[in-house]
Amino acid sequence: MANITETVFSDIYITPDRKAFIPDRKTLNGLALFEPEDFNSFYSCLEKGWNGVNTSYSVNYNKILYRVERSETITGPQFCVRKMPEKVPPFSMLGFPQPLINYLLTLSNCSGLILWAGPTGVGKTTSISSLLKEYLSREGGFAYTIEDPAEQPLDGVYQSMRGGLGLCKQTVPSEDGWGESLKQALRSRPRYIMVGEIRTPDTASEVLRAATSGHLVLSTIHANNVTDAITSIVKYASSANMSEELAYDLLSRGLLGVIHQNLVGTAMKRPQLSFLFANPDTNKGDQVRGIIKAGKINLGTSIETQMTRMSRGMPLFPELD
Repeated sequence: MANITETVFSDIYITPDRKAFIPDRKTLNGLALFEPEDFNSFYSCLEKGWNGVNTSYSVNYNKILYRVERSETITGPQFCVRKMPEKVPPFSMLGFPQPLINYLLTLSNCSGLILWAGPTGVGKTTSISSLLKEYLSREGGFAYTIEDPAEQPLDGVYQSMRGGLGLCKQTVPSEDGWGESLKQALRSRPRYIMVGEIRTPDTASEVLRAATSGHLVLSTIHANNVTDAITSIVKYASSANMSEELAYDLLSRGLLGVIHQNLVGTAMKRPQLSFLFANPDTNKGDQVRGIIKAGKINLGTSIETQMTRMSRGMPLFPELD
């Protein structure tokens, strides 16, 4: 009988009667009953990791990190657990088109917001974590993450290709919330800031401010497409302490790019992407920034044009070459 660590799976679902299920890897959405020999030890780890308050948390089992969602059903607690990789996967190994990889790597010395969007469970956090690791390994510098819970093992020191060092400190939101945690991050003077997910108004407003203050900010947001991601962050921010007009203005000045990610396939899933970038040189005129600033989010033509140019090996912004 296999154990938890040796079995290949992405997610495991444990019902209140302590039955475990994992994807069957044969059908699109089907599950299979899973009876590992160390189930009781794993279940005990899940229970001990819960602090009685937060329903989202991480546990370490046999040196592997698991992200846990604990729900109270009418018959008892249910766990939805995602197995995280032992190491952050290389950005070049995530299945993205090489031209997109190359372009994202050119943004390492820029400031602004890289927003990774998509539905739940498609690897958004893995993508930005891997990209952040790539920046640290290439350029060095100090990175500050705010995650609830932490999913990828980023914390530590990096030897950069430039000869200096990179340092990453992973943190959880303070008791005062995500917005206050972002303010604390800014006071720490990081080169990079990674926010696990934009899901509150305070987080959105502080992310927009951070993106216009000289930092490179990476974050994720739940959205159905690129345009939805842009309107969602503005709606979040304008529900906090800023007007919708100010939110659009900050986003137009701070945005570097939005990438929407989904997964397709059954046994072997692969990423399906759409994207939109703003000119990283904010001193140059840019149609995308202008459209966002005006708050009239008709970006379909711009998205199609950029994706076509990149697929043909053409520069997105010829004036930068």
